[in-house]
Amino acid sequence: MKNIFSQFRHDIPASFVVFFVAVPLCLGIALASGAPLFSGIIAGIVGGIVVGIASGSALGVSGPAAGLAVIVLGSIAALGGSWETFLLAVVLMGIIQLAAGFLKLGFVAYYFPSSVIKGMLTGIGLLIILKQLPHAFGYDKDFEGDLSFAQLDGENTFSELGNMLQFINPGAIVITVICMTILLLWDLVLVKKHKIFGMINGPLVAVLAGIVLHYFFLHGILPFTLKPEQVVNLPVPSSLGDFFSQFAFPDFSQLNNPKVYSVAFVLAIVASLETLLCVEATDKLDPAKRITPTNRELKAQGLGNIISGLIGGLPLTQVIVRSSANITFGAKTKLSAILHGVYLFICAITIANLLNMIPLATLAAILFIVGYKLAKPSLFKTMYKQGREHFIPFLATIIGILLTDLLTGIGIGMAFAIFYLLLNNYRNAYDVKDVSNSPHDHHIVLSEEVSFLNKGGIIQKLNEIPENSKVLIDASGSKFIHQDVIEIIQNYQVHASTMKNIVVEVKGLLPNKAV
Repeated sequence: MKNIFSQFRHDIPASFVVFFVAVPLCLGIALASGAPLFSGIIAGIVGGIVVGIASGSALGVSGPAAGLAVIVLGSIAALGGSWETFLLAVVLMGIIQLAAGFLKLGFVAYYFPSSVIKGMLTGIGLLIILKQLPHAFGYDKDFEGDLSFAQLDGENTFSELGNMLQFINPGAIVITVICMTILLLWDLVLVKKHKIFGMINGPLVAVLAGIVLHYFFLHGILPFTLKPEQVVNLPVPSSLGDFFSQFAFPDFSQLNNPKVYSVAFVLAIVASLETLLCVEATDKLDPAKRITPTNRELKAQGLGNIISGLIGGLPLTQVIVRSSANITFGAKTKLSAILHGVYLFICAITIANLLNMIPLATLAAILFIVGYKLAKPSLFKTMYKQGREHFIPFLATIIGILLTDLLTGIGIGMAFAIFYLLLNNYRNAYDVKDVSNSPHDHHIVLSEEVSFLNKGGIIQKLNEIPENSKVLIDASGSKFIHQDVIEIIQNYQVHASTMKNIVVEVKGLLPNKAV
């Protein structure tokens, strides 16, 4: 914690951007989850302050996740529609995550290859742009923050774009264009002209411009209008007591309900996986290339979910949209994530009315910048140059995310990555040495590590050896060999000598190498 104030010049501006992005996302995800709107704000506050402090991630931002919305919606229904019972499941979910952290299960994050993580970031970048286009044009039927192809309103990402063209709002377009112009001028021109522009937050100026334009629309100064659903819609408390009345508490009398435990387990698995994926992605984006301790992150998420469940909040994860926005706009330490949670808390009490003047088109303009920086065209060229085994899983992950959802898309990318892993193992199980000065016709040197994945390649090579040959299989450089491979070699010694008159010499195949 002692170093989090060292980069406040960068963290404070970034925290405002994350805050502005987080408000509609928290509300939209709560709406899609069938939960009270304020529960999303609670999760955002807890994710910012509690998880921000407890986490070892410098740039990750936690809050309610769109990937859990459908699960939450179904879980509330499965628990008889009781919000208080569901909150109990959230508390238990947090306990499971806390236990997973202490059991050091965070290592799972390290098994996702770089090509898949980069594909995830690029896919989300493209998805952000596609999902924000309707908001930019004024058609806002889907909830803010949705990252799934199939939408809860029966539409999908691409059909929504078609619908958008039928319900264009000129006012939203005007706001989008002006805010985009401000953001681009600020980033590409003004910051380079004078250092004062580097001290002022470009997205904050864009948000203020959006509020002013909306004010002009409302008072007839400009001949445009925005519908209520085209602006932020934060619940406005009439008093401090009214604010705290929106908190809810779990129903501990349901501890004997087995459905509560099954819901908690599913939530813990999905949320933890999404968090670990986001941790890996955020570390990839971090300019300082810091590595987040994954076990500590699971503990932080568990603590956050326990507290969120105890006071009436949605389940939370580390989330890539807010994390990438945090990085894009210059955050350096966890202070940015913590401050965004503080802002959520203060503003929900004091200036909710002002926040409700922010057009969603303004936030769409900010997110366009985030999406572009995640999905730069140059990245496709870079990944292509790395070869098929990297490019195809990268591309498969992108397509999978665009056409399904985050976790399914990751699964598709992983399937391709595993295929190429198996293919490489198939090919690289051995080396063939020069036999010009050898009494053997074939000299096969096994790799340092030979697993069961190498069986196919070894069998193929052995079957290619012609009759009446002399073969040396050299295992002296192998540290371990899977028992399946040892059995293949032993069986080959017998089979080849009797059926094909092949003399087989084996070197260095010791019992202690078997695993």
